[in-house]
Formats: sequence, structure tokens, C-alpha cells
Amino acid sequence: MTSPPTVLFVCVHNAGRSQMAAGYLRALAGERIRVLSAGSQPRDELNPVAVRAMAEEGIDISRQVPATLTPEAVRESDVVVTMGCGDACPVFPGRRYEDWELDDPAGRDLEDVRAIRDEIRRRVQALIAQLTHEQTLRSS
Repeated sequence: MTSPPTVLFVCVHNAGRSQMAAGYLRALAGERIRVLSAGSQPRDELNPVAVRAMAEEGIDISRQVPATLTPEAVRESDVVVTMGCGDACPVFPGRRYEDWELDDPAGRDLEDVRAIRDEIRRRVQALIAQLTHEQTLRSS
């Protein structure tokens, strides 16, 4: 049996977009996919509006802590999903990179963050479908 793929979500502060994406991936994929998240300039705490928006979906990200992006996290990931971190993300050969252009929820009201959250959910669901399909192909 092959080990589950690892996905790293990266945004600048690791306080909103990447944490919401990680929360969805953990909730929707379970142990089929390993999840990491980090930021190029992490904040001290999560965006409370992002936490509230995810709670509306039944996903508690309130205990997550913003983490600093390291080359090791990128190296151990199969897929690196960036969200506005630009050139701050190290690039390693053999890794799959996706850049999700999403508005930053920082300073936005709950209605705006809900729209960002819903787009993240849609993209995470598509990523799960792709990775699950790829795993099936590799194991057959």
C-alpha cells in the first residue's frame, strides 16, 4: 500500500486562507491525504472571522497555530498549494505546485469571508478528487 500524499497549503500569514483549506482537507479527506499548512510571514493567531466562517461549516480550526514555512515542509510535500505568497515559497523539483488566486480574508467581514471559504471548499473538493484518482491509478 502506498502512503497517502501530502498537501502543503501556503499563504503569507497562515492565519486565514491556508488554514481554511487545511481544515477542509482534513475534514473531507480524513486520513487519505496528509495535510500541512504554513506561512511565509505567519501571524501570532488565526483570523477570528475565518475561524467563525469555518465553524459555520462544522469545522473547528480554532486550535490551529500559524506556522513558519520551511524548506523541509515543501520537500516532504507532494502538492504545494500557494495562495498569494509569491516568491517566498521555495521550489523543489518533483513537487507539484498550484497557485490558487484567492482574496485575503484579513480585514474582511463575515459575508466576504464566507465567499472566500466557499471557493476554497470547491477547490479542495476538486483537489481531493484528483489526488484520490491518482492514488487509485498508482495502486492498480
